[in-house]
Amino acid sequence: MKKLLLALFVTLGTFAAQAQEIKWMSMDEALAAQKKKAKPIFMDVYKDWCGPCKMLDKNTLHDKAVADYINANYYAVKFNAEGNSEINYKGKKYSNPKYDAARKGRNAVHEFAYFLKVEAYPSMMVFNAKGDVDNTIVGYHQPDQLLEALKTK
Repeated sequence: MKKLLLALFVTLGTFAAQAQEIKWMSMDEALAAQKKKAKPIFMDVYKDWCGPCKMLDKNTLHDKAVADYINANYYAVKFNAEGNSEINYKGKKYSNPKYDAARKGRNAVHEFAYFLKVEAYPSMMVFNAKGDVDNTIVGYHQPDQLLEALKTK
């Protein structure tokens, strides 16, 4: 019995070591952090009901190499394009005034998603160290594809 439990813990430990967490923050937190230490922002723009968004999160953003690279080189922001968060960007306040918390599935689109001109989900926005949009990566990417896209820009 002890050997079985030991094998189970070793197996679970191996899986846990392979998964890595990105240190997510809000856009306001990332912009404030940029003022202290200039660094680009990586923003995952998603919707709760979006299948490819869920795949990107599970398969790509939890990949150890991707998480390590993003944590080392960016402030990471996870932005729900149908959420009710408030974002202060370049002197303007963005919200989702038509957001309905009781609604299941699709919801109203956030004003910041309109401002960013997000046309498909998932989209990943890269803001330069000054807070300006520098690059947009659209669609589901495998870990190696996302790393290549981030490193070539």
